[in-house]
Amino acid sequence: MVHFWLPIIDHHVVLLVVVGTGWASLSKKPKVGPMRGVRVEPGPGVPEGLVIPAADLTERFARSSGPGGQSVNTTDSKVQLNLDIEQCSVLSEKQKLRAIKNLGTTVLTVEASTQRSQLQNRNEARKRLASLLRDALAPPPPPRRKTKPTRGSVRRRLDAKRRRSEIKKLRRPPL
Repeated sequence: MVHFWLPIIDHHVVLLVVVGTGWASLSKKPKVGPMRGVRVEPGPGVPEGLVIPAADLTERFARSSGPGGQSVNTTDSKVQLNLDIEQCSVLSEKQKLRAIKNLGTTVLTVEASTQRSQLQNRNEARKRLASLLRDALAPPPPPRRKTKPTRGSVRRRLDAKRRRSEIKKLRRPPL
């Protein structure tokens, strides 16, 4: 009687097949749950928050840098997440223009390779993308109003200059 495990990968689920004496059993173990869109928390410029659908995102996977393993033991854990702002379905035209102006590009790209797991890197990339997008959608701060220095601050500045001048005068050799 020979038993062995044969992993069959099927879209986010690993099926382990035990083959023995004329029978086979399937054991489903979810490897990675379905990834949804990106949630952008409420903030300036995004009062209600946003949910970027997964259809607007492009993910790529690559091998992370750093030490580790022979070629059979390596995984594509580095994640590159792209959002084309011009094609984004949930942003208004005003938000798109503001984001492109603040970011300086039409495609927002985030890479995450800090974790060893691809799933953790995917979540990290989504958090970073949401943070960058929230900051890019924020309106510019109001312009600074020019103010005059207060009388007290002018007096303190001149007193400090006077004291410093006296200290330097005392260093001079007598004439």
